[in-house]
Amino acid sequence: MRAATRNKAQFVCQNCGAVSPRWQGRCDDCGEWNALVEETGSAGVAAGPGKPRRSGRIIPLEGLVGDSTEAPRVQTGIEEFDRVTGGGLVPGSALLVGGDPGIGKSTLLLQAAGALAGAGHKVVYVSGEEAIAQIRLRAARLDLSKEPVKLAAETHIEDILATLESDQAPTLVIADSIQTLWTDRADSAPGTVTQVRASAQALIRYAKHSGAAVVFVGHVTKDGQIAGPRVVEHMVDGVLYFEGEGGHQFRILRAVKNRFGPTDEIGVFEMTGGGLREVPNPSELFLGERTGKTAGAAVFAGMEGTRPVLVEIQALVAPTSLGTPRRAVIGWDQSRLAMILAVLEAHCRVRLGDCDVYLNVAGGLRIGEPAADLAVAAALVSSRLNAPLPAESVFFGEVSLSGAIRPVAHAPIRLKEARKLGFCHATLPALPAGGAGEDMGESMKSRTIEQLVELVAAIGASIHGGSTDNV
Repeated sequence: MRAATRNKAQFVCQNCGAVSPRWQGRCDDCGEWNALVEETGSAGVAAGPGKPRRSGRIIPLEGLVGDSTEAPRVQTGIEEFDRVTGGGLVPGSALLVGGDPGIGKSTLLLQAAGALAGAGHKVVYVSGEEAIAQIRLRAARLDLSKEPVKLAAETHIEDILATLESDQAPTLVIADSIQTLWTDRADSAPGTVTQVRASAQALIRYAKHSGAAVVFVGHVTKDGQIAGPRVVEHMVDGVLYFEGEGGHQFRILRAVKNRFGPTDEIGVFEMTGGGLREVPNPSELFLGERTGKTAGAAVFAGMEGTRPVLVEIQALVAPTSLGTPRRAVIGWDQSRLAMILAVLEAHCRVRLGDCDVYLNVAGGLRIGEPAADLAVAAALVSSRLNAPLPAESVFFGEVSLSGAIRPVAHAPIRLKEARKLGFCHATLPALPAGGAGEDMGESMKSRTIEQLVELVAAIGASIHGGSTDNV
C-alpha cells in the first residue's frame, strides 16, 4: 500500500512544469493545450534525489561591502561569439543555446570547440543526436579534423558524468542537445520536463564544482521559444538565441540573458560552405544595396547591446478596396506599428485607414527598441506620399502617443557609426541639456524635431520644393 502511494501517477505540463493530479486538456497555469503527460510520483518535478534527510548547518552571512573581482574569462577566439557571451566563457558557468533546426547551432559550437582545443584547452563534445562519424564529417567540412576535440555519442547522464569525472576537468563541455539526455533518477521519457530538468541540474552541479563551462543546445518550438520547461532558462547563467531567416545566409546570435555581461548583445555570422564566417561590420550588411531613389526606405541608427547598427527599414503603403486593410510586419512589433499608424492618422492627418501597410526590416534583423519609431514613421510617410528620402540621412527617436518625439540613449554612438559609413545628415529628437555628447563636426548635420508632424511637413514640402535637404 505504501509503495502504491509513493508511485502514484501525476500529470506534468511539458510547457511550464506545472503538476496536476489528473489529466485535463488544458494546463491551468500556462493555458497550453495537450501538454500534460503522465509521470510517476517518484519522478515528479518536486521529487528529490532520494537521499536521507540531514540536519541543517549554520552558514555564514556576509555584508554588501567586500572584495569583488571580475569573473575570469576564457576566450574562444571567435570574436562575435565572445562578444555575445560578455567577453568569453566564464569557468563554472552554464549556457543555453537555442535556435531553429538546421540554423547552425552545432556548427557554431563545433567551431568554438575547435578554436578552444587548438589553443590548448581540453574540450569535450557530447552529442545525443548524431553519431561520432557524422560529427567527424562536419569537422572535416569545417577544416577542424586536426583539432584535439574529445567526442562522445551518449545520452545517459550518469555515464557522461562518470566519464567527465574520471579525468582532469575540461575547459568546455558541450551537450547537444539537452532534450535527448536522460537520467536514472527520473522514470519518464527523455525530453519530458522531469528528464530535462534533472539532466540540466546534474550537469550544472558538475560545472560548479569542477570549474568547467557547460553549454547546452536546446530545440525551439514553433513560436521560436526554447522547448521544454522555462525553469531551465532560469537555472543557467546565460541564454543565447541563434536566429536567421530561411532566405538569408546571415545568422544572428543574440543574448537574452547573461549573468556575466550585457543582454541584447548580438553577433553576426554568414553561413558559407566552410562554416560560419564572422561579419565584423554588420551595418554594411543590413543596409544592402541602397540607391536613395525609391520611396518608403529609411535608415535607422539603432543599438544592439553595446554595438551600433544601421539598418534599412522598408515600407509599402498601397490603397486597397478591402473592408479591412492588411498589416504585415517582418522584423518589428506588430502592435507598435499599429500605434505609429494611429499617431500619423490622429496628429499628422496622414490617411492610412484605406491602405494596406507592409513593413520589413532588411537583412533579417529583428528590432525591439522604441528608437526605431521615427525611422518607421519616415518610411511610412515616404511611401504614402511617394517621396524618396535622402540616401545620406539616418533617423532615430521614440514617438509618443501625443505625437511628440522623445530622446533615446546613446545618440553620440549612433551618430558616430552613421558618419563612419558615409551618412552626413541625421533626424533625431532634441537632446537634453548636456546630453549632446561628442561633437560630430561639420561632416554630420543634425536636425532635431519635437513633434512628428514636423517630419511629415518636411517630407511633404520636398514634393513641391523638389529638395529633401531639410528632411
